[in-house]
Amino acid sequence: MLKVEDIHTYYGASYMLQGVSLEVPQGSVVALLGRNGMGKTTTLYSIIGFVPPRRGRIVFKEKDVTSLMPYKIAQMGLALVPQGKRIFPPLSVKENLTMAARPGKDGAWTLDNVYSLFPVLKMRAKLPGILLSGGEQQMLTIARALMTNPDLILMDEPSEGLAPLIVRELGSTIRQLHRSGLSILLVEQNLHLALALAEYFYILSRGVIVYESGLEELKGNEEVKVKYLGVSVG
Repeated sequence: MLKVEDIHTYYGASYMLQGVSLEVPQGSVVALLGRNGMGKTTTLYSIIGFVPPRRGRIVFKEKDVTSLMPYKIAQMGLALVPQGKRIFPPLSVKENLTMAARPGKDGAWTLDNVYSLFPVLKMRAKLPGILLSGGEQQMLTIARALMTNPDLILMDEPSEGLAPLIVRELGSTIRQLHRSGLSILLVEQNLHLALALAEYFYILSRGVIVYESGLEELKGNEEVKVKYLGVSVG
């Protein structure tokens, strides 16, 4: 579904990504982990085209998208759930959703399907987004991405700032999306959540992938978790 091949990305003179490579197989959940400021969001922004890499290649659905404009990449079936939610506050919940709608194949995401996944959004359909709780705004952000009928979703810290109960609900939602066949690249500070959802893991430190493994290897590697994530999970 996605191959990131040795990308080098800069913000002005700042050398942010120094040869990052990763893959997201079709239908999988892959997690990109690391401490704050290590380049995780920059990786997502490079993939979606907000900050194109100066070197390297990004291949989405077997097409080189490295130099494409973000809207072109989105039209190919890539969606972003940005950090900090970033809904359109003055617009109603329904308007936030319908403005993003894009036709899909059979079984595509429609307004009714999104409301089935997030019943609270149907209840709040006429409310301005700014009046939603933080958890509801995060649901709206995910639902808006689904309305584009993507093949791959990039999720940037979806659990940030949410209460534990809402985080558990979020985890259940991401599992449902995974079971539906959607591919997901998950950037997440909550290691418990990432371990519960992802099948493969990359750890980023100072713009470099310093570790990659499957679930069981990461669970058992206390040294890596302490050194690069600052946590220890048994």
